[in-house]
Amino acid sequence: MTRRRWIADRVEGDHAYLLGQNAQHLFRVLRAQPGQQFDVAANGLLRLGTIMHATADQVEFHLGEEVTGQSVPEIHVYLAVFKFDRMEWALEKLTELGVAGIYPVIAARTSAHLVSAAERRMERWRKIAHEAAQQARRIQPPRIETPLNLEQAISGLDENRIVLSEMEESVHLKAVLRQLNPPLALALGPEGGWTAEEAELFHSAGWKSASLGPTILRAETAVIAAVAVALAELTAL
Repeated sequence: MTRRRWIADRVEGDHAYLLGQNAQHLFRVLRAQPGQQFDVAANGLLRLGTIMHATADQVEFHLGEEVTGQSVPEIHVYLAVFKFDRMEWALEKLTELGVAGIYPVIAARTSAHLVSAAERRMERWRKIAHEAAQQARRIQPPRIETPLNLEQAISGLDENRIVLSEMEESVHLKAVLRQLNPPLALALGPEGGWTAEEAELFHSAGWKSASLGPTILRAETAVIAAVAVALAELTAL
């Protein structure tokens, strides 16, 4: 039987702790008792955790042997900020797919009211990612950075880099992926796409341009489709 997995809220040596909502759920809903065992992700490692003490405020585990888990190709997503309800859905699904990092980008076509409110959303976005990572049995949630303007976000990167663009008509994402190995950076624009000036900025920074096909996709559909294609191609390498 597969053990339930938790991401520790605090780690001290060979002891890990669940706090707040995680502790409440484990204690009240799952009836946590000393001696029960779960997989616990602590400081980037997955270990066998045995409950030592449990209350509605805190559950303490003793951490035992490391548990082996499957890894996925390392993918970082540079995502232009768009309407928050749809973006938060995308953040959740990107976390479930296993991306390593999500980097919100302020693009030319990002609405001004979203720009001003984006930083205040960071705590909520990280909470969404934490909960989705736990549900998806990840060792840790993806890194989610504070929003940056495009030039700051895409400069000086070492990963293989692909920008998805509606202006690209001849090169499909799958064709570009066959030439690359992870780690990989994918950039996706806002509703309305990248401007010509932004496309040139990507080109100057060494990003390869690719298309997802002839149809026009919503931002949240495009980013999930792109990551799914990338995972399929990179896993097959």
